[in-house]
Parts: sequence; C-alpha cells; structure tokens
Amino acid sequence: MKKNMSATTKRRRLFCICIAFEHVLPILLCLLMVMKHTVSEMVSMKIVEEPSSYGLNSYNFASHTTDDKKLKMRIQPSNFSGPAHLKRLYGKCFSKEMNEYRYELCPFFNVTQHEQSYRWNPFSGVLGVWQEWEIENNTFTAMEMREGEKCGDIHRTVKVIFVCGDKHDIVNVTEPSTCNYHMRFISPYVCHRDSMLVYPTLSEELQGAWDELEGELYREELTQKGYKKQLRKIFEKAGYYIPQEEKKLLSEQAVKREEEEKKEENGQFDTLLKCTEEYRKLKKEIEGLRTLLAVKESKDATDVLSGNSTSESTQTKKSKRKSKVGKFLKSISKTKTSY
Repeated sequence: MKKNMSATTKRRRLFCICIAFEHVLPILLCLLMVMKHTVSEMVSMKIVEEPSSYGLNSYNFASHTTDDKKLKMRIQPSNFSGPAHLKRLYGKCFSKEMNEYRYELCPFFNVTQHEQSYRWNPFSGVLGVWQEWEIENNTFTAMEMREGEKCGDIHRTVKVIFVCGDKHDIVNVTEPSTCNYHMRFISPYVCHRDSMLVYPTLSEELQGAWDELEGELYREELTQKGYKKQLRKIFEKAGYYIPQEEKKLLSEQAVKREEEEKKEENGQFDTLLKCTEEYRKLKKEIEGLRTLLAVKESKDATDVLSGNSTSESTQTKKSKRKSKVGKFLKSISKTKTSY
C-alpha cells in the first residue's frame, strides 16, 4: 500500500513539474530574446581612471612627458673606469617609480628624475652626471654623479651605492641633505667578495707605486694624511678620481657655456665671428624658403597651363600670400644686415 502511494505521489509531482515547465518556458525564451537584442545594441566602453584634481580636464599632461622634453647635461660624463665586469652595465638604463617620481639610472652616464604629477609644471631634470668613484678601504663603494640641475645656489648630486642583489634594480632613493641624493642599486655583478676591489684593476706601474706607498707608511716615513694624499694621486692617474683643479675648471666652463647660450637666446653676441655665423645660418634659411616659394610658384604655373582653372578669389589669395612671404623675407634680410 505504501509502495503504491509513493508511486502515485511521484507521478503527481512529475505531472506538476511538466505543467509548470510548459508555462515557464515561453517566458524564459522571451527573456533570452530581449537579452540578445540588448547585447547586440551595447557599445564597448573605455573606463578612464582620472584622479580628482582641479582643472585636470583642461590640462595636457602628455606635453610634459620626458619623451617630449630632451634633458640637457651641464657637463659631459667621464670615461668608463673601475672594475672591467661593470662595463656590461654601460649603455643600459634602469628606472623605478617611487613616491610620485620616476628615477632613471644610466651607469657611467647620468641619473634623471621625472615627477609623475598632474600639476602644471612637473619637475623633470638631470640629478647628476657620472664623474668619479667613491673609494673606501681599497673598495669601489659608490659612483659619484655631480653637476645636475640647479637647486638654489647649488647643483644636484647623486651617490649611487652598489649593493649585492639577484637582479639589477634601484631599490631606494633618499635625500640626506637638500638636493643631494643617495641611490641604492642592487646588482649580481658586485656579489663576489673581490668584485669591487681597487688594487687588481690598477696597472702594474700603479700597483708598484701603491706597494711602495704602503712600505713608506709601514716604516713611518709618511703620516696618514700624507699617505691619503699620495694614494689619491694614484687613483687620479688611474682615472678613478678627478683632480680638484679639473673639477673647478669643468664647473667654470659649464657656467660660461650657460651664459653664452642665454645671450644667444636673447639675440646677443659677444664677438663679430659669432654674429657672422648666425647671419650665415639665417641667410641659408632664407635661401631655402625662397627655393620652396619658387617650387610652389612653378607648380601653380604648371596647374594653370594644364587647364586647371582657379577662381578669381583663389588667385587673389595666392597673390596676397606671395606678397606676405616676400615682405617677410625682406624684413628678415634687413634685420640680419643690421648686425
């Protein structure tokens, strides 16, 4: 009896499900058709993450990117020096973003800083140019990058400190004092305990000079101060240090060059030779413009002869344009002649 009731109950439930499915199916098909039509009319949207900042929509951030702005160095980098295996870093650059700035290190060349900001005039400049090594206890410890962008009465400098690591990467940048930076750079090239020793990199002559110096210090023929002074001269001969007189001269030359560039921008020339050079450059530009104008006139004449008719208004515009270009060229010639 119980088995019969159970079978009957199952049949009733199946019958109810079939009835319900018969009513629900049309509704489901209708919904699917509506969804298909809606999806076909959907337009792909691009979501732009835009920080909340006053006047941001009218600001052209791309105009201040480093790709559009060529950074200028005050002085030229020194030649490569130091452990030979580090030459593999020469010609390569490594960048890292930290605290709204992007730092770029090009070993044996320079260090630059680029502000990742939406303000109207973000900073982008050279922090330092490769100059010499910092040496402590017969070991190369850091690269000295100097003569960067001006910062008040001084110029920015960077000390690039080498640390052992499993890859080449900038791991930290600090500013111990105003516009004087310390950058920690990890590299597998400096992991061997002898990889940054100074003595093995020297020529036999300089190694002999150092040996003799050590002997004089041991025999107390030299003071510590005298020893350091003589050792510095050895490093200068090796190209690891720049003599103080040369540093001063490089700085003076950079200042003089900047003053000359500023005068040129303002149209001032110190010598007749410089004025003559600028006159010749401008004369060459004028000749180029005249050639372009002659080519344009020749093309217009060819078009007229080939039957391409032009309206009177178009011809009037061309004659006016020609007159304006002629006046412009004459005014430039008179201006340069006045020099």
